[in-house]
Amino acid sequence: MKRYLTLFAISMLIISCADRESYGNEFRLTEEFKDYWYSGKAEITTYDLEQSRYGELRKGTATLIYVTEDFSVTELVKSSDETFNKVSILKLNSTKNFNTGIYPYSIMQSSFFPLNGNEHALKISASVQEWCGQVFMQLNNRDDFDITSHSYFAGEADQYLKLNPIHLENEIWNLLRIDLDRVPVGTFKMLPSLEFIRLNHIPVNALNAEGQFLTNEQFHVYQLYYPQLNRTIKIYLNKIHPFTIEKWEESAPVDNSPNAEILTTTATKKARLRTDYWNKNSNKDLHLREKLELD
Repeated sequence: MKRYLTLFAISMLIISCADRESYGNEFRLTEEFKDYWYSGKAEITTYDLEQSRYGELRKGTATLIYVTEDFSVTELVKSSDETFNKVSILKLNSTKNFNTGIYPYSIMQSSFFPLNGNEHALKISASVQEWCGQVFMQLNNRDDFDITSHSYFAGEADQYLKLNPIHLENEIWNLLRIDLDRVPVGTFKMLPSLEFIRLNHIPVNALNAEGQFLTNEQFHVYQLYYPQLNRTIKIYLNKIHPFTIEKWEESAPVDNSPNAEILTTTATKKARLRTDYWNKNSNKDLHLREKLELD
């Protein structure tokens, strides 16, 4: 009898573990989450930006645009109605605009994170434009991470490489809005943001990183630290749903040397608007820019 009970207990343990593994790979999308993110509107937030560049802080504007949409798993692009193999994603388009002396910088990053429980973003991309030229970088999540990079800098013209799947700094900004329990903590390998890689001309490598929550009375604060870079990012989230991002800070040496002077990029919320912006492309919609405190 004891033998049969033992076998039964083992079998139940196996089932329990299997169930836990199965459900552990799925996001628990609450009705509150669905009501907010599947309302047919995007969340647009503007921020006062102080961006570190060339050893000085530059004033500018940052914008985070979050929206859900259907995404083609095959082509890794926004799906059409006829697309067969598609998944719902939370997309983040983030932009920065600031001036360095006489000439302007424009930076955009995009991250496409699936809501079906996949471990990593399906795709991330970044582009940087300024008067000297432009650069573009993209990561496609297939069996490996397929990465392409194009630049006007000598020695960086056209690069193609593969990377084993690891945590991505870009996808953290999606995960913080989806499931805080899935945000990496402790010590792990991570690819820095594509923006940081491009602006600092560092190799595309997995680096040691440390993540932790430093929640205070007002915010959930997620801190990410790269010991090799002496670089720290702090992201401040509202503590209640939908966990909006109110500000962030990024501290790093000015010349990418661990012993150099540290400057801190900051972004602080100005305004937030929920709207179907893709339908607001008429001159009569220009007043919405005033609501977002945009020039």
